[in-house]
Amino acid sequence: MTIPSLFLSHGAPTLPLTDTPARAFLKSLGGTLPRPKAILVVSAHWETEVPTVNAVQWNETIHDFYGFPRPLYDLRYAAPGSPDVAARIAYLLKASGFECDIDQRRGLDHGAWVPLLLIYPQADIPVLQLSIQPHLGPEHHVRIGRAIAALRDEDVLIIGSGSFTHDLSEFRGHGVNDAAPSWVNDFADWFHTALTDERLKDLLDYRQLAPFGRKNHPTEEHILPLYAALGAGGANVHPERLHASATYSILRMDVYAFGGNASAGVSDRKVSADEFSAAGIG
Repeated sequence: MTIPSLFLSHGAPTLPLTDTPARAFLKSLGGTLPRPKAILVVSAHWETEVPTVNAVQWNETIHDFYGFPRPLYDLRYAAPGSPDVAARIAYLLKASGFECDIDQRRGLDHGAWVPLLLIYPQADIPVLQLSIQPHLGPEHHVRIGRAIAALRDEDVLIIGSGSFTHDLSEFRGHGVNDAAPSWVNDFADWFHTALTDERLKDLLDYRQLAPFGRKNHPTEEHILPLYAALGAGGANVHPERLHASATYSILRMDVYAFGGNASAGVSDRKVSADEFSAAGIG
């Protein structure tokens, strides 16, 4: 069975310590998926000039944040790495015309270890990270996803980890489970409809077309992992929204699967190879 690619909203670093619907969902998610031989996380928190994959024997837990409660800094996710899978990722990217660097020191930032601590708490599956290039935009990341889509047939779980909405200028003053305002939900509803209606061209131009597109993503790094997961879904993407909620009012915590079998009650519309071609993505 081919493993779907996923987009996860990882929320605030404190997600493992807070009682929220998103935390409860992620804790249940691992049991619904085929067990992968490795996990590749495309994280919003690793930006490089060219695609870069980490290749380590054991991953360090990177606490890439400050000012949070002390218990958060005590959390560790000591998952193994896989230099062999890293070499395979680099090969696939280079075969598709991308540059790819290998980093032999970097561990896991919180875009990777925060959700994985909930999904696979045993930390016994090799984990790798692939960086993003925000200056190259959504189409570049769809192409990156397409280049590595073959990993899904090799039992590698591809996760794009970011945030469905991410205007942190509006963060203060909200409780963890406060309802989202209309400007957050209007954007999320537009994006969900564009996904399920196969409007790939619109998705690539979301900053112009989506209501409050620039407001919800003043910078693009937290939405770009979704495009990588979408591309990794392959020719028949089957976009499925697995979860929708909000934390701190302004962070939509939606989760999507691409390339799996549609579930009962979830949209079974497909983004076909023709849709990629129509958007200029080979």
